[in-house]
Amino acid sequence: MSQQNSQPTPSQRDLNPRPSGQWDLGRFVQTLSYFGAIPFLSNIDWFQQWFGNRPNPQVNLEALFPMMNRSDTHRLIFDFTQSANQSHDQLSQVWGALDDVVMGGVSQSGIQFDSTAASFSGQVSIANSGGFASVRTRNFEPPLDLSEYTGIELRVKGDGNRYKFMLRTEDRWDGIAYCYSFDTSVDQWVTIQAPFSAMIPVFRAKTVEGRAIAPNHITAMQLMLSKFEYDGALNPHFQPGFFQLQVESIQAYR
Repeated sequence: MSQQNSQPTPSQRDLNPRPSGQWDLGRFVQTLSYFGAIPFLSNIDWFQQWFGNRPNPQVNLEALFPMMNRSDTHRLIFDFTQSANQSHDQLSQVWGALDDVVMGGVSQSGIQFDSTAASFSGQVSIANSGGFASVRTRNFEPPLDLSEYTGIELRVKGDGNRYKFMLRTEDRWDGIAYCYSFDTSVDQWVTIQAPFSAMIPVFRAKTVEGRAIAPNHITAMQLMLSKFEYDGALNPHFQPGFFQLQVESIQAYR
């Protein structure tokens, strides 16, 4: 589906990174604007529209996607195999890129949607002390209450890299994230189950003690490829350069 906005959103932009060492101020501002991280300006209509974004940087999932199915064992949150039946613009206003440009890096990623899966892909670079690329949802309002479930289940096909799935329970832009690392095999679909009890609370890749997740107040989700695991340890299954992770679905499981 063609994009109607004059400026590409973080989910749709060109995935070719700038040359090593060339930091992109415009992309930095666009990222902060998309996620509502610029006080006052993020809620101004013309400022958000300049970057092709909705003025309100929060999303009501139930209103956007009222057909989120529930069963005795699962609650479907995102079914990307049905992307053809959902507005591309709706999905692009939920998911956006959050790369190391926010820390001076030059990695660049995005997320694309078709009738079979969502594709998180791009170029990750360790230049300028960078080394991560990610896609994240805008904050959910109201937050998701997943307290009746055990964790999150992903259906993915990767490229051999180790990725992270992250949940957030705060409204803050740069708060604590609850992380679960998972490995992928090249061109193989796998089902990943991330129990809430196994998610590691981190702040900027450093673990935080005594902060158990609150599954009744999920405010955002994120997928990340990073050269780091936790507390400075390197990701043993990380390769800089092009990457691609395809995602069929994200759901809560009992």
